Amino acid sequence: MGAFDLRSGAELLEPTGLFNTTGPQSFAFDDTNALIYTLQTLQSGIRLSDEDEPVSAGDRKSAGDMCLTRLTAAGKVTGHMYLRGFGHGIAFGVEPVGKRTFLWVEGKADPKNGYGRSVARTPFKDGAILDSTDPAVAHFDPLPGASDLAPSLDLAGGRVLVSHEKDREHRFAVYPMTDFLAGRRDSPQVVNAGEQVKEEEWFQGCALHGDFVYVLTGNPYTDKKGKNPRKSGGNTYISAIDVRTGKPQGRRRVTVAPDLPYREPEGMAVSMAGGRPALCIGFSVKTEDRRELTLYRFTG
Repeated sequence: MGAFDLRSGAELLEPTGLFNTTGPQSFAFDDTNALIYTLQTLQSGIRLSDEDEPVSAGDRKSAGDMCLTRLTAAGKVTGHMYLRGFGHGIAFGVEPVGKRTFLWVEGKADPKNGYGRSVARTPFKDGAILDSTDPAVAHFDPLPGASDLAPSLDLAGGRVLVSHEKDREHRFAVYPMTDFLAGRRDSPQVVNAGEQVKEEEWFQGCALHGDFVYVLTGNPYTDKKGKNPRKSGGNTYISAIDVRTGKPQGRRRVTVAPDLPYREPEGMAVSMAGGRPALCIGFSVKTEDRRELTLYRFTG
């Protein structure tokens, strides 16, 4: 489907703990420096250095507070940041520029649900606590009236993908990155998710490569009758939408790693490591005291 063969995949990252114990929400690659970045909501009970008291996980989620972890390709934690008031982390991008790394994330979290209302771009700084209101954060409002904004990057194609909700529809907007940064954001390519995101399935991430937007949906395993039992192998799906025509190009069930405990799909990104594109998806895995992230890759 699209440029990738989704009939089989290979493990890219074994189950790995992140800087916080909460479940991963999404991930992005810095192939230039062989690094992986991840986002998660903050775990309950953390009191950051400039806070008066610990904050509950529910309040963190509503506020749009996130923890970003930087990992080597082998899964070693090499850095982190705390991002307060940004969003839920459904998708994001990493842009290496010389010796600096810029994060493209949700911004200006909606206090009603904790999801982003802008596209934010900010430098990565190991160990920093950064607020969405900080002057170091550049905010963009490319889709006035839209909600639940979540960006990702197609670095190979020099494009920005923005997932969003508008007029009660889930949509994806595609921009040339140079135009986006220069303020030319009035005429993006826009496609509707349509039936690619079904009401009973959770939207878990998106990616852009070539002529296609790829959409990840699915739920965690549950023992509730008829919902998504472990014995079913899960209801994780990847769909493709042609950005030229807006037409769906197929929807395929993901069958890799059916025996993972819990197995909730969390995040999607394209890696260009080695010069060969791979569509990668993440799963959240429960252990006794934390959630971990595992990644699987699909090539053409």
